[in-house]
Amino acid sequence: MVKKICIYGKGGTGKSTTVSNMAAALAESGKKVMVIGCDPKADSTRTIMGRKIPTVLDVLRKRENIELEDIVFKGFKGIYCVESGGPEPGVGCAGRGVIKAIDTLSKLKSFEIINPDVIIYDILGDVVCGGFAMPLQKHLAHEVYIVTTCDPMALYAANNICKGIKRYGSKGNVALGGIIYNGRSVVDDISIVSEFASKIGTSIMGYIPMSSAIIKGEIHKKTIIEYEPENPISNVFRELAENIYNNNKKIIPKPLSEEELDKITENIEKLLKDRV
Repeated sequence: MVKKICIYGKGGTGKSTTVSNMAAALAESGKKVMVIGCDPKADSTRTIMGRKIPTVLDVLRKRENIELEDIVFKGFKGIYCVESGGPEPGVGCAGRGVIKAIDTLSKLKSFEIINPDVIIYDILGDVVCGGFAMPLQKHLAHEVYIVTTCDPMALYAANNICKGIKRYGSKGNVALGGIIYNGRSVVDDISIVSEFASKIGTSIMGYIPMSSAIIKGEIHKKTIIEYEPENPISNVFRELAENIYNNNKKIIPKPLSEEELDKITENIEKLLKDRV
């Protein structure tokens, strides 16, 4: 059975870095992996491919009749990469790009032809709209993981994503698999995110510490798995990928009220004051 995963998160939380390195770790272990970038920036697969690839919308703007090889590319360890793309600046809805891309992939029977072991959707979590929620609406994924830092707005976005999962999860088989905590913010305290995870009814699947090695790899357009496979941070992503691949504990989350969320973010403020 194909493992279908959605990774959501606010912009800046390291969502795409997490997706690309998880995909690299899974492919390294012998899995056939497909990554579908649903961020308008079209950078989800940059470090897998070593370059930015043409997006589905870019190709469709040039011609209507396209082939699978026009929009699906193979990168590190044979990972199949797709970028939905977005509208031209100031025109149209970015979420519509996700809808168009997935419709196009379906019409070309890409999932049947490629027959992957794992499909990972990398989805922007700042905006809650129909396009970005399509993998949930259409039950294209079985489970969702949310990447977050200790930043208040990242937790706010994570809570909003939980509201979407609760809405669509009650109508199908999609559910929350867990939280991925990235320590790349000013305050790096896992207890904050642990409290949030516990209150919504889930757990932390992995912790990604801040690392200059990740940044160096991205400068060279590579995942840390490819750039420095022996670096300890590579093992962090390998462990995270394994945890998620083998995870069978999925729940419909219980989103927090504004007051409950405020109590958690107040703890962030206390930690900031302690630093002064």
